[in-house]
Amino acid sequence: MNTPLWEPSRGHIQQANLTAFQNWLQQHIEAELHDYADLHRWSIDNSEKFWSLLWDYCGIIGDKGQSILSNGQELLNSVWFEDSQLNFAENLLANRSDKIAIVSRLENGSRRSLSYKQLFSLVAKLSYYLTSQGIGKGDRIAGFLPNTAEAVIGMLAASSIGAIWTSCSPDFGINGVIDRFGQTKPKILIACNGYFYNGKTIDSLPLLTKIRQSIDSIEQLLLVSITDDSNGRQYSNDLGETVRFSDAINNSAENIEFERLPFNHPLYIMYSSGTTGVPKCIVHGAGGTLLQHLKEHRLHTDLKIDDVFFYFTTCGWMMWNWLVSGLASEATLVLYDGSPFFPDANAMVDMIDEETISIFGTSAKFITSLEKAGIKPRESHKLEKLKSILSTGSPLSPESFEYVYRDFKSNVCLSSISGGTDIISCFALGNPSLPVWPGEIQCSGLGMAVEIWDDQESPIKQRKGELVCCKSFPSKPIKFWNDPEQSKFHSAYFEKFNNIWNHGDYGEITEHNGIIIHGRSDAVLNPGGVRIGTAEVYRQVEKIDEVIDSICVGQDWHDDVRVVLFVVLREGIDFSEELLQQIKSVIRKETTPRHVPAVIAQVKDIPRTISGKIVELAVRNCLHDQSVNNTDALANPEALDQFRIWAKHNPPDN
Repeated sequence: MNTPLWEPSRGHIQQANLTAFQNWLQQHIEAELHDYADLHRWSIDNSEKFWSLLWDYCGIIGDKGQSILSNGQELLNSVWFEDSQLNFAENLLANRSDKIAIVSRLENGSRRSLSYKQLFSLVAKLSYYLTSQGIGKGDRIAGFLPNTAEAVIGMLAASSIGAIWTSCSPDFGINGVIDRFGQTKPKILIACNGYFYNGKTIDSLPLLTKIRQSIDSIEQLLLVSITDDSNGRQYSNDLGETVRFSDAINNSAENIEFERLPFNHPLYIMYSSGTTGVPKCIVHGAGGTLLQHLKEHRLHTDLKIDDVFFYFTTCGWMMWNWLVSGLASEATLVLYDGSPFFPDANAMVDMIDEETISIFGTSAKFITSLEKAGIKPRESHKLEKLKSILSTGSPLSPESFEYVYRDFKSNVCLSSISGGTDIISCFALGNPSLPVWPGEIQCSGLGMAVEIWDDQESPIKQRKGELVCCKSFPSKPIKFWNDPEQSKFHSAYFEKFNNIWNHGDYGEITEHNGIIIHGRSDAVLNPGGVRIGTAEVYRQVEKIDEVIDSICVGQDWHDDVRVVLFVVLREGIDFSEELLQQIKSVIRKETTPRHVPAVIAQVKDIPRTISGKIVELAVRNCLHDQSVNNTDALANPEALDQFRIWAKHNPPDN
């Protein structure tokens, strides 16, 4: 396509936060900044000054100190703002007014709202309670919770006193929870008695009993009543010391003694997916998380105080942490927990109208599913306030871009974003002042020295290669938990390229300076020595109406690799020879003969992580009769059985 799908109007650009920032910045630097390319280049060439001025512009509460970046030439060991002092929760709770801070909705139809004033009060009460229990700086508090206000309150109370927050969603299996919390050893577990999903009520108490029996660091359980608890049942002694969350916050505390701490004081412990081994425990600092999220929200997402901000996520995915930081911009957050398709495929679109959501975040898979379901929101909904749609989790295909502008809303900024748990933020994301081109992430983030490298470690454009970051950035993880020699940390990001962050994405920079992600590097297919990103195949398969999901992997074959594609078909559709040839024809026509799978097979389900990402490496292991570790990280581990059975009849040929 030679024309963009959307271009911001002159008025839109003038009113954007990014424009206001650029005009402000121009008064503090000598360089002339004519467009975003100039601004981004300046932010990379002058990274210390950029991040320092960004602190000032965002009005971060705290003492910035004198040192901006130490040891900046060594990316692994670089340290930002080492003599600064701040508190993460203090910055998120700066507003104490009656403005709505949180709207919390559950699948069963329940809805509650909290003003900033009420939120502050509840955090004050829980903060007081935690202190009374001897919880302090560096102690871990774990949340085993649905995406509700209690999760936000728990996180803010923990960070207010310098404790470290770590969380999983309640749909994790027991081994998935133990693999995570068992490593980080929380003292307090805040957990739910149950949750709602796809029309069902799930009881969490049996799982909580096993967690208490398995993790001896937990001194106390704070139990949140999500499902009906009106009978006031007594909880089993197997749960150990248990206090109702409502009782814990039933005190007279009104103020918070915010603990001002170093910029790099641990805020969160996040976890890698854990599908290839025990999950990595990634420690993120309060200052880097705050500064990076403020930049991404205000400048790249154009988040303003009057916005209503939503992202479909669980407490086990980094997008929850990203969403909650929206409180620092004093927006209204909408939290939702449950299936996005209950009671029907219009559920989330209905919510956009009901809550007048202006920024709607979701996954690429959700957008594809809406299109496959024939949903056309622009014909059935008002969407009056909706100004931005965000997508992440996997690459968003050009066809999905076109669907949004054709059938969802035409005058909206569609921002595909890409980063990850590793950096609790984005390398590439949206821009309210740039055009939207189909299939492209609009730009690299300010202050992020993103490049695409070839095998010779040279930066390239309009060709595929490894996504790297060449300079330090404040949201670089502090460390991995239980990795005192930093050996695991170094291996994860710095082993492939010396002193360069290797993110593990396979992508390209376009002629518009946008970015296309073609998949994870470790899942890249290599038939005949030609590197193929799996997203290149998925993009074509998504065009076929009969196919509702797919996964593509490489299988060892005659001293080479053959491409194997597994498809899930729409109910009532037969996997005929005609459909097989149609799939091959579409892929061959739109890509190359190398992209055409050697084998296409039907399955009933595609295995995904609990955050919704397909697990290509797990399927590849099944095809090679290799074990799949930590299947509790999967939402549907039983789906792997299909691939093991298939592999018995189609074994790899080495």
